[in-house]
This record gives sequence, C-alpha cells and structure tokens, in this order.
Amino acid sequence: MSDPILVAKDKEEIHLLPAMSNRHGLIAGATGTGKSVTLRVIAEGFSRLGVPVFMADVKGDLAGICMPGGNDPKIAERAQQLGLTGFAYTAFPAVFWDLFGEKGHPLRSTISEMGPLLLGRVLNLNDTQSGVLTLVFKVADDNGLLLLDLKDLRAMLQFVGDNARSLTTQYGNVSAASVGAIQRRLLEIEQQGGDKFFGEPALNIADLMQTDDQGRGVINILAADKLMQAPKLYATFLLWLLSELFEDLPEIGDPEKPKIVFFFDEAHLLFDDAPDALLDKIEQVVRLFRSKGVGVYFVSQNPLDIPDIVLGQLGNRVQHALRAFTPRDQKAVKAAATTFRQNPDLKVETAITELKVGEALLSMLDERGAPGIVRRALIVPPHSKLGPITADERRQVTQSSVIAGHYESAMDRESAYEMLKARREQAETALQEQAQRSKPSPIAKEATEILDAFATSAARSIGSSLGRQIMRGVLGSIFGGSSTSRRRRF
Repeated sequence: MSDPILVAKDKEEIHLLPAMSNRHGLIAGATGTGKSVTLRVIAEGFSRLGVPVFMADVKGDLAGICMPGGNDPKIAERAQQLGLTGFAYTAFPAVFWDLFGEKGHPLRSTISEMGPLLLGRVLNLNDTQSGVLTLVFKVADDNGLLLLDLKDLRAMLQFVGDNARSLTTQYGNVSAASVGAIQRRLLEIEQQGGDKFFGEPALNIADLMQTDDQGRGVINILAADKLMQAPKLYATFLLWLLSELFEDLPEIGDPEKPKIVFFFDEAHLLFDDAPDALLDKIEQVVRLFRSKGVGVYFVSQNPLDIPDIVLGQLGNRVQHALRAFTPRDQKAVKAAATTFRQNPDLKVETAITELKVGEALLSMLDERGAPGIVRRALIVPPHSKLGPITADERRQVTQSSVIAGHYESAMDRESAYEMLKARREQAETALQEQAQRSKPSPIAKEATEILDAFATSAARSIGSSLGRQIMRGVLGSIFGGSSTSRRRRF
C-alpha cells in the first residue's frame, strides 16, 4: 500500500490516503489564505508516490516546484514549529505547457476533437447558432472532411452558407445570420490566440502521464496567466481535457493510488453560464472518473462556486479562511461549514472566519471511504521553491524535457480547407474548359454540382466510412461517442 500524503498537522498528522484520492477533492478559501501552497504540498506528495499531476499556474507562482526550496525563512520556521523530522528541500520533475507556446511546450487540440458542444460554449453561441454549428460538423463528417484548425472550420461554414438551399432537405434550414455570427466569433477567438490552440500535433494524453528516472510522477504545469484573459477558452480547454481523459483511460476499479491527478484552479470558470445539460455531464464524468483511477481536485475561492451536483462528489476537503463581509460571504461560510462532518470540539462556522494564512479546516476520507471529522490544523510546508522562476530557468527545463521538440513545430496536413479549395479549383477549371468549347458536357455538369453542394448521395457514400470515424464524443463516450472515434485513429 502506498504511503499516505502528509497535508497538515495539529496535535496529530492529517493525511490524504492515496487509495481514496480518486474520490476527488476541494481546496477552497479567499485570496491570499494559502490555497496555492496547499495545492503544491499535495502535488509534491503525489509526485513522490509516482503519480503524475496536472495543474494550471494561474498566478505564475507554481513553476518553482521544479527547483528545491530554501529561499523562504517562513518555510524553515513552519517545519520546526510542526516538528517535521528529516525535512529537506527538494526539486520535483516538471513539464511546462502553454496554449500559446510561449512559456512551455505548445498544447493543441483539433476542432474535430473539441466538438460542437464545447466549441459552441467557448464561442458563446445561442441555441440557433449552436444548431448551425452542429450541422456544419455533420456535413463535414458525411463528406470525410477533417476539421483540424480554424481555417478548416471557416471553410466549412462558408461552404454550408453558400449551399444552404441544397443542404436544407437533408440537414435542415441554415440561417445565414447564424453563419455570419459564428464566423465573427471565430475571429474573436483567433485574436485571443485560439488559432495557436487549434491544430496539430494535438496533445497525446499519454504525454501527461510520465514518471522520471527515480519513479516520481511528473508535474505538468500549464501557464495560465495569459490564458486567464480568455476565461471561456481556459474553461473549455479544461472540459476538453476531462473528456479526453475519460475517453482514453480504461476502467481499473479502485487502485491503491491514482493514475493521474488534476487540479483545476479558478474552478468557477468551468461552471459559469454552463447549461444544465452540460453540468449534468460534468457531474457524471467526475463520478465515473473514480473507476478510471483519476483524481480531480477543484480549487476555488468560494465553495458556492461549485454546483451541488459536483460538490457532492468531492470527498477530500481543505477549507482555508473565508471572509464574511457581505450576505453572500456569510452564506458561503454557512455552506462550507455544513459540508463537513462535525467535530464536537470545534465551532466550524466561527473557525472558518478566524483561520490564519496557512491554516485550514480539513476532512479527509478514511480507509473505508467515510469522511473524517473536521479538524483545524496548519498546512505542512512545501519542499520546493516558492514563487516563479526566471525565463532562462523555464527554458532550460523545457528544452531538457523528454518531449522537447515533439510539439514545437505545427503541422498542416490536408483537411477541409485544402480539400474544399482543391475541389472548387477543379470545378472552376472544368467550367472554363466547357465555356471555351461552348458545348454542354457531363464534366461541366458534374463541376457545377460540386460547386453547388458536396452533400449529394455520391459524396456521402465516399465519405461515410471516414465520416463515421471522425464523429467526436464530446465529454467522452457518455455523449454517444466511442473510443474508436479519436483523432489518432483516422
């Protein structure tokens, strides 16, 4: 059995049990109360156990985990205060990622992988526009046209808009206004850096699940300081990552330790403006992840940021201080207090507002999966360096990574944009030749039909086999996709 992770200490040590870590967790508290340190302590513990970790670095202060600590006298003071024998500063293996490719390895997904539901959310589409986007994906699938990057989707939107009349019988009405609105939203996403995120080579989930030569789990750190300027893109990326994990990982029951653990900082962004159907699917994925050996830990300022249907799935709780200045704050304090298994020696609601920096209320699952009584304790100090690292230090870590060079160069293989362009050029050439001869011909008629609509029965028969393969399963197979419909199986 794997050693438990020491998280905090009062009169006794408080541990997170690896065998219960796939029951997920919550780290909550107001800004500046110590959430990031708690996250770091738990991530270090998983790494020592050989469990890979993924986390978003929202404030830019988690990168120091790749270097040993020792630069902060408060760390040594806390270690001495808690009587931690054998405490030593340690660096942990880390890989840096960045959707924009500036502070780490580029991280990409394809349009097809993202799917119309999640893409519609990041584009903030209404119901009518979302319906048109789904139609566009369907036409692409039926015609074997790969949607890999933004220019592929733009080309498909233009094609559907130009041929709306001929597509109506099979696919339904296409609103020209909706097509135009989607095109404008795509331009906005491109300006936010979305053009760098959509494309190939797309992320291979296996690259997030590495261990180093000492058997320690690699800590994957996503540079999210710039990404937070596009919160919809950030939230949608995290949801996509959940769907990829759900789709790729097999069922393994209850392992003695997780296969991988994810920390989702600024978790409220996942749920803001999310429709009920999407919330239901997120709750279902979080619940089913247990059998796949994945731990999901939400980090948020306020427990009210997490919907009840998801909050109920989070068994391990760390609650830092909350302030009760407003009615909503007071409601949050009461809500947080009621989620704990009560301790007769502790007034939880009062304690939440009195906690000092680095102090927390904790309730961890025991070996039977039951929540322990809430206890007030000091978070143990991390072993790695607190704060950011220099650009040169980050570059050295990135260049020495085992995946260095794999994602750095973007690919642009033949997909919808190139195929539609080639077919149009062929049709125009055939029409020009026919015009010179001034005589009708089957070739010219066929060219006209290609320009008019590719979604004929002949085109469907050509593309249907491939089209079935590229049907994506949004948020995994629970949305109706299957494990055979992944991008690497085209």
